[in-house]
Amino acid sequence: MEQLVNTLVGYIWGDTLVYLALGVGLYFTIITRAVQFRYFFEMIRLLRERKESADGISSFQAFCMALSGRVGVGNIAGVATAIAAGGPGAVFWMIVMALLGGASAFIESTLAQVYKERADDQYRGGSPYYIEKGLGLKAFAVVAATVICLSYGVLVPGIQANTIAESFSTAFGMPSYITGAIVTALLGLIIFGGIKRIARVADKVVPVMAIAYVILMVIILGSNAEKIPALLQLIVASAFGGDAVFGGIVGTAIAWGVRRAVFSNVAGAGEATFSSAAAEVSHPAKQGLVQGFSVYIDTVIVCTATALMILITESYNVLPPGATSPLVEHVPGLVAGTAYTQAAVSTVFADYGSGFVAIAIFLFAFTTLMAYYYIAETTMVYLDSKLRYPILKVILKIVFLVVVYLGSVQSVSLMWGLGDIGFGSMCYLNFIAIVLLSKPAIKVLKDYDRQKKAGLNPVFDPRVAGVDNADFWIEYSEKANQSR
Repeated sequence: MEQLVNTLVGYIWGDTLVYLALGVGLYFTIITRAVQFRYFFEMIRLLRERKESADGISSFQAFCMALSGRVGVGNIAGVATAIAAGGPGAVFWMIVMALLGGASAFIESTLAQVYKERADDQYRGGSPYYIEKGLGLKAFAVVAATVICLSYGVLVPGIQANTIAESFSTAFGMPSYITGAIVTALLGLIIFGGIKRIARVADKVVPVMAIAYVILMVIILGSNAEKIPALLQLIVASAFGGDAVFGGIVGTAIAWGVRRAVFSNVAGAGEATFSSAAAEVSHPAKQGLVQGFSVYIDTVIVCTATALMILITESYNVLPPGATSPLVEHVPGLVAGTAYTQAAVSTVFADYGSGFVAIAIFLFAFTTLMAYYYIAETTMVYLDSKLRYPILKVILKIVFLVVVYLGSVQSVSLMWGLGDIGFGSMCYLNFIAIVLLSKPAIKVLKDYDRQKKAGLNPVFDPRVAGVDNADFWIEYSEKANQSR
């Protein structure tokens, strides 16, 4: 089974997807005139808009839900595996991918808002919705929804659950089956409570855990301050082949940096589109900007924090794929993943390091699992609108919880392989969709630019912007005009 999974991963995550992700990010950076940079302070301002309604959640809650999906084990275990395969240079390319990915995140989340609709007395939307409404390709939309539902409902959750179980076993000696049972029970209480409960948990937990993790990084870097200049030089030199040890694996560094950046922040993969569509905003571009900022938090801050802690404490080995012996072996016998991060934290916090990382992983991964379920449910709602089988939502809840438990006790390599298949498949579909929908997305951005220059609080009217099939926003703009 694992051999088959690894073979599929090799095909899906080949050079094609790596350079497609970089190319799409660069393309959107150019055609949006670097929206992720020129509206940086606007992104922060929009986070303070706390408007929500009976149908939708606030922009900040949607940001936290998306961030709970972005900030997961990829930020801890995934970064470690990137360093283990591609060396320190992978960190540089991970950050580059995040900076470019901010534009992709803006586009996909803006499109999710444009083509959202009301379903089950809630706002629903995401990549299947904008594929159907924006492109008029229902068959493509159904395929995308099916792949996403299978990915987030079956293939991907095991990674998060497995990493929680592994970290608790290392730190506290807790058997995986006990950890799995506890996580499954807690998750069941939340997902049966609906989107509002998921959003309220996310907007309390996510900011706290991200801040605490960054503080941890600052303490560790401060304890090794004299090594920082040499570390930064090593990262940049390794990224461009200038380091004597890592110069020969530049291609691997690029591939693994991009691969783990996409896995971690999922910019352009469609993940954040579902929570983005649930937000209550006056203009789609607002949520696009908020989600662009979440990529910075995920990769530029949290992933970089992990990478710097591992590198500055030399808590890593580098064994490129296909190599027979390590290029560097600082921690002999240590398996790449959470163990690298736990070893790094333990250099400063001794016996408490593994426990702290285990708790951080639990919070990161648990909130990610909440986001995964919401995505799977939203795609199920979309599919059910075609199939008309309400029982499917109940079945999804049960299957999701079973997968979480099984993921806790299965092989870690199998779980990562299944997750890579799920994410990779979604990336291809969503990258194609958002590139094809570039024209309406840019029209929305230009409409936002125009209103901001006029000193207005932007309100979206698709008829003014020249965007078709945005039925929800026609009704919204009419109500806004009546209230003025």
